[in-house]
Amino acid sequence: MERYFLAGSTIFYLWGFAYSLVLLRVGKFRPGRLNLCAVVGGFTLQTGFLVVRGYLLGHFPVSGAFETLVFLSWSIALASLVVGRIYRLSLLGLFAAPLVIGLQLVAWFRFAGLETVQLGPLVGEGELPMAMVLLAYGVLVVVVVAGVMYLVQERQLKMRVPGLIFHLLPPITNLSEAMQRLLGFGVGLLTLGILAGLFADESIGHGGSVASLLVWIISAVILFLWSRNFLHSHRVAQVCLAAFLLLLGVLPAIHMLEGPGTK
Repeated sequence: MERYFLAGSTIFYLWGFAYSLVLLRVGKFRPGRLNLCAVVGGFTLQTGFLVVRGYLLGHFPVSGAFETLVFLSWSIALASLVVGRIYRLSLLGLFAAPLVIGLQLVAWFRFAGLETVQLGPLVGEGELPMAMVLLAYGVLVVVVVAGVMYLVQERQLKMRVPGLIFHLLPPITNLSEAMQRLLGFGVGLLTLGILAGLFADESIGHGGSVASLLVWIISAVILFLWSRNFLHSHRVAQVCLAAFLLLLGVLPAIHMLEGPGTK
């Protein structure tokens, strides 16, 4: 049953993303109910997948590779929805959609070959630190997405004749404020996740711990330098994007340290 939730969620996100791109191409894009329905529909089905999968596994659904991917994409979608509404970043979901869709597709292909598991009680105390870490990752990814929007808006401002997207993107000050607050929240949540892992009965694995610590160090350094005015919003957006691309290549290798015995 859960595979239908995952497939339906991916279809919703693909539909919303494709529909928005078509409207942007013809110059008629306006944030409206159809876009919101697509995101909310995808997010709701993601939540359904995680709930059902959690009960089938008998624990919080973050113990396997494909479940982790779905939970991470759910975290990105959640952060995009919340932040987009608070700061009126109407295009945040559109910029984040490719990441969410990509994670969903990878998760789907990994899920296709898995055997059915038996129904069990939902416990999840051991998985709570990992869930907090993944939520922090989702928030930090949205920081990168907002940073990309910042750089695009900045480029538009420098053009003599800005394009249509200039009028759709939020003010650059809104993006800067959202980035800074999100970065602080992400670092705080990641700190709690790491500390919770130290006291949990089950650790998140050696590779996962190293990866979390690496992400925490990079994020905390950026936040500290920004708060001390050593970095400005433009440079922060560039550094966050560069760090994200670097981590995309480094983190998979770090997680391989856990070995074949890892869940």
